[in-house]
Amino acid sequence: MRRHVVFSHGKESGPWGAKISALAEVARAEGWEVESVDYRGLDDPHERVTRLLSYCRELQGRLVLVGSSMGGHVCTSASRLLRAGGLFLLAPAFYMPGFEDQTPAPADCPIAIVHGWRDDVVPVENSIRFAQQHRATLHVLDTDHRMQDRIREISYYFEYFLVTLDKFGGA
Repeated sequence: MRRHVVFSHGKESGPWGAKISALAEVARAEGWEVESVDYRGLDDPHERVTRLLSYCRELQGRLVLVGSSMGGHVCTSASRLLRAGGLFLLAPAFYMPGFEDQTPAPADCPIAIVHGWRDDVVPVENSIRFAQQHRATLHVLDTDHRMQDRIREISYYFEYFLVTLDKFGGA
């Protein structure tokens, strides 16, 4: 069976930034096919969700969605319709001021979140709240929103997430 990891980048980044490139290597090493959606020029989260749904429409097999910041919100929004088998989220933009009621409900699948204690874009409390409500695994690191200094550690968490999905039949 084919297995796909599809990445969704944040608002200020691109489809093959440092974090996505590192995590893509991990996914490939574990036997997953890797895709990354390009949202540059699309600031509206709803338009990004539409693009992700369209992008994944033809994919066959198991699907894991990985999203950073706004990309985490986008992945979670699309996860039910795409029947995602896993969500791996980096500083997801949940419960943002003025948009609290737009935080999406995830698919019924394993969820892991990585967030930084020093995030000045998306408060870490937002991920704590989401993780508690949805019984997600939460890793909180001593880093900022971009998490550039923790890519290696995030890669370990991602590898563990993928291996655990395989071991327990998820995704």
